[in-house]
Amino acid sequence: MRGFGVIDGAVSSGDIQAVSRVGQILGLFSVEHPTTTVAEAAEQLGLNRSTTHRYFTSLVAADLLERTDEPSRFQPGGLLLQLGAAALARRRVLDVAPPFLRRLCQSTHLTAVISLWGSSGPVVSRTEEDSTRSVLVTVRVGTQLGLHSAQAKVFLAFLPDQLRVDRLLATLPTDERDELTVQLDEVRRTGVGTDHQADSGITAVGTGVFDEHGICATIALLGTLRTLPTDGAFREDLISTAAQISERMGGVSPVEPPESTVA
Repeated sequence: MRGFGVIDGAVSSGDIQAVSRVGQILGLFSVEHPTTTVAEAAEQLGLNRSTTHRYFTSLVAADLLERTDEPSRFQPGGLLLQLGAAALARRRVLDVAPPFLRRLCQSTHLTAVISLWGSSGPVVSRTEEDSTRSVLVTVRVGTQLGLHSAQAKVFLAFLPDQLRVDRLLATLPTDERDELTVQLDEVRRTGVGTDHQADSGITAVGTGVFDEHGICATIALLGTLRTLPTDGAFREDLISTAAQISERMGGVSPVEPPESTVA
């Protein structure tokens, strides 16, 4: 397990304690207390100053903390602010998106899904299911989708951390990686990712939702080749819905929408 000490297959208690202490240190910061010093932190946490100083030095090196204009005081660093912004965006998009998903589901009579980026791929975070069809295609909330899914292709095409994308692509066999790379170029051009699972007959078409920081979610329609052909049916509805959610999120898609979807 990378980042943790392992003894006979178990994570060492010392490393777990270190993670706990980091959490305690970061928990000292709040709106009311935006800065702290080594001395203050050591007193509040019951640690000696030299130990606390080593933690602060490591956290500064990791960009989780940074010094203020007063050298002895520290405040949240760039990485911590980035993580906080990402967490807030995740919560906000799940508050904003549901009514738009419901309307998309009702207008297309297909299952509509919103996914957020997890540790190594999209995670289904909400579904809206159409009950008027005799056959329902859906996916469970909490499902982590593979790199070949429509939603993953959209994320991989627009994630700002392309080094992370390259690392994920490197886990694939060469032929799969080359094929997926070509598909990602197409997603960057059209803004839409597709996936058809031949064994199950399930089809998905997805596109991105953007906030002021970039892509924050994907929405997708699920169906079969008969109800959701990958050649374009319902794409305008999907793109229009994503654009409306993005507007509410303060973002805009980097892909120019088709003329017919422009007001």
